[in-house]
Amino acid sequence: MSKSIKNIIFDMGNVLLDYDPEVCLDYFLEKEADRAIIRRELFEGPEWEQGDLGRLTDLERFYKVRERVPERLHGALKSCAVDWTMCMRPVQGMKEFCDRQKEEGRRLYVLSNASSSFYNYFPRFADFSYFDGIVVSCDIHMIKPDERIYKYLLEKYQLLPKECFFLDDREENVEAARRTGMRAAVFDGDIEAVKRCISGEDIS
Repeated sequence: MSKSIKNIIFDMGNVLLDYDPEVCLDYFLEKEADRAIIRRELFEGPEWEQGDLGRLTDLERFYKVRERVPERLHGALKSCAVDWTMCMRPVQGMKEFCDRQKEEGRRLYVLSNASSSFYNYFPRFADFSYFDGIVVSCDIHMIKPDERIYKYLLEKYQLLPKECFFLDDREENVEAARRTGMRAAVFDGDIEAVKRCISGEDIS
């Protein structure tokens, strides 16, 4: 692998830990019509981003969204708003990949858009101390793809962009990382492709 890459910066959702709201929607609701309401209002509503910006807790998000949801669904809505993290499980093979990168001397960082509940579920992947640095959007009130959040991480940990490789499941976040001078790739579950990118064989 290329020795020019000294730091790997990971997104969290769908890179280190699976993020799939359908898990809790299926668990708490029987009808697709009801799931569609909560999917739209909770997971796709403006309050979700407000949580990632650190302006709402998960419970506060419930109270805001509740105003737009039929009363008969308030119980299920609250369950989804508070217990949505049941879906957050390690992405298969990613911990082994991270272990290998550490063995090869690379430093590992996390740059995540997430609410404060991040600190409750993230240890399902690894202890916080496993990483050389972690930046969570809710703590600094900035979210990807705002280029400022990437620059914040680089400055906080004194990293050179040209020595960093950024991995995220969203194209717009990857493009923003590239604009800051980092090499980057969209993660679609193919860890072998990531290895090729880091080695310099397949960097776009």
